[in-house]
Amino acid sequence: MKKYILALDQGTTSSRAIIFNKSGQVVSIAQKEFEQHYPDRGWVEHDPNEIWYTQASVATEVLSKANIHGDEIAGLGITSQRETVIIWNKETGEPIYNAIVWQDRRVSEYCDELRKQGLHKVIHEKTGLLIDSYFSAPKIKWILDNVPGAKDQAKKGKLIFGTVDSWLVWKFTNGHLHITDVSNASRTLLYNIHELCWDKELLEIFDIPEAMMPEVRSSSEIYGETSTSLFGSKIKIGGIIGDQQAALFGHKCFSAGSLKTTYGTGCFLMLNTGREVIHSKNNLLSTIAWEIGNQVTYAIEGSVFVGGALVQWLRDNMNFIEAAGEIEDLAGSVDDNGGIYVVPSFAGLGAPHWDQYSRGMIIGITRGTEVGHIARAALESIAFQVYDLIQAMQADYPQKRFNELRVDGMPSTNEILMQFQSDILKYELIKPEISEVTALGAAYLAGLATNFWESTDEINQLDNKLSVFKPEMQEDKVEELMYFWHKSISRTKGWTKRE
Repeated sequence: MKKYILALDQGTTSSRAIIFNKSGQVVSIAQKEFEQHYPDRGWVEHDPNEIWYTQASVATEVLSKANIHGDEIAGLGITSQRETVIIWNKETGEPIYNAIVWQDRRVSEYCDELRKQGLHKVIHEKTGLLIDSYFSAPKIKWILDNVPGAKDQAKKGKLIFGTVDSWLVWKFTNGHLHITDVSNASRTLLYNIHELCWDKELLEIFDIPEAMMPEVRSSSEIYGETSTSLFGSKIKIGGIIGDQQAALFGHKCFSAGSLKTTYGTGCFLMLNTGREVIHSKNNLLSTIAWEIGNQVTYAIEGSVFVGGALVQWLRDNMNFIEAAGEIEDLAGSVDDNGGIYVVPSFAGLGAPHWDQYSRGMIIGITRGTEVGHIARAALESIAFQVYDLIQAMQADYPQKRFNELRVDGMPSTNEILMQFQSDILKYELIKPEISEVTALGAAYLAGLATNFWESTDEINQLDNKLSVFKPEMQEDKVEELMYFWHKSISRTKGWTKRE
């Protein structure tokens, strides 16, 4: 009897494994952190073998903790950090360089050159993305250009590329499968999201041999089976999806117009746009959410650069608190922000403002200002940034008026933040009791592929407990807060730019 689904959530700082039962509830969790490498300023790398070792380790550990055998697992779903680049020798299986992480900025100047060449339009039209070092293609090019012999080996067909999902599937199948799914492919700057293929013109722009690229599959199908050495029996691999798309699916945002925000170090917003590609007029990203049964679902995505990282800054740099969880009590020690506004543009402002010269600011300080006011203003700034991004999304997607927002991530456990977010948006925030929403999305996709769950309608019927935050603040108070927030932002713009 197949009683469970195993989901692997390979993140930027840790590898996790979660077992879910038929009701979509967590049975067991295992997690291991791995080392971050910073070989130069702005560079971020991971050891691909350490990613594999930690992920394989927690995958076996989670079964052992729950006393579950591999033959009780109906399917395996994999979700992972996106855009991170790994290139390995397809004969030996050994990486030729460390994984270059999505956060890495080493190719920023190269991206500037591409923009100067006027290539931003064709790249945006085909991929829905902006030219930025965030994405995979310029990182692939860097490895090929800088690792001795790599370019020649690639041209001879000896090297292959993958995002982290591809690497894990390769390893779990002992090199039998070199694949990815549409959601991860759509984050590379090389995948045409309209024609659903690796784009030859884009590959030529970045000088990347097409033979390196993995086969692109849907997000929910039986791709193959794991090797028997890990679990004692083979497990069907049935779901592959990028982490933010997985969270959208885990929130059951199956219909066009549904919206979620993952609060983390930053905040990642994603809007399901159904079968339609919406090209943003507000510098948001168009991307593929998932593909199931030959039906592709698209999305708009936007990011807040500094979300929970602001709380970390108050803890680590300012010593206002000793633990991140203390921020709620400190913010709750005062009735309101006391006229204080925090603009956390530590590395500039993202969408919809897009000002790389902006820098952080605390404004409105008086003799009566207390630490609690700054703490509360910091939490409110996270909500303000999400508000601005959602307004940009609403402008790009006028087909439906938003009336609810699904939320997850550690900062979403902060009730002051969640209530304030609901107040200024003027609609409900819905937070599932389960915190493993990203892994749950991967589990759902694997469960659909293996008929563990028959349909999304069945998944919708699962009894997941929810917390709901409803707007309570008076309209005139919301207007006052938003006025001074936007006034504060205007003060920070262009700060480091000398006229």
